[in-house]
Amino acid sequence: MRLSNCSTRILSTTLAYALCVTSLTPQPAQAGVLAGLATEWTQIANNVQLISSYIRQGEELRQKILMVADMAKQATELPTQVFGPIMADISTLHSVVQNGRALAYSMANLDAEFRNRFTGYGYAGNTWYLKYRDWAQTSLDSSLGALKAANIQASQMSSEEGVLRQLRSMSTSSDGRLKAIQVANQINEQMIQQMMKLRQIMLADMQGKQAFQAAQIQKDATATAATEQFFKYTPPPRDPRKY
Repeated sequence: MRLSNCSTRILSTTLAYALCVTSLTPQPAQAGVLAGLATEWTQIANNVQLISSYIRQGEELRQKILMVADMAKQATELPTQVFGPIMADISTLHSVVQNGRALAYSMANLDAEFRNRFTGYGYAGNTWYLKYRDWAQTSLDSSLGALKAANIQASQMSSEEGVLRQLRSMSTSSDGRLKAIQVANQINEQMIQQMMKLRQIMLADMQGKQAFQAAQIQKDATATAATEQFFKYTPPPRDPRKY
């Protein structure tokens, strides 16, 4: 009996499929090769994991080295520090205000000297003009001392500006915490020095004003005492025999 064309095609396809399946079925020798390949891939994976572990340890070591370097950087001190000669400046100002007959705030015997020149209410008699000359000179010299102190401080501004420029440069170039702290301490020290100089110039100003005020009060007191002496004067009785 002859097969139809459709049946022939189905049979041919079935045989071809069976041959393909048979050819793809692994043999015992091929299974051994695949097992060897699996072992090699496992070894390679283990090596990769070990290398990753070494890389991680290296990164941790690098971070620690950077941390130590940063600590050393933060602990680095400034090579030079700037501090103004405040005590020398104050000493110069103290000596400047003591000129001539000035009553300076820096005088060791200020109390005694003040009481010696300004004796207060009392009749001066024929020495009034001499005392007035002394009061006027004291007031003038005290005011001159205050002006000299102001002049010295004005001349110191250029050097103080130079110090501030150095501090500004240090503050912008500070690359560590310790350096920044040291610059801040120097700036604070400069602020304290300026406050001390401000106090000094205020004292010099008070010196001139108080000397002038004392001279005015003493002049009025002496003039009032002279007026009192005039009105209290009682002439001696006259001898009638002289008429």
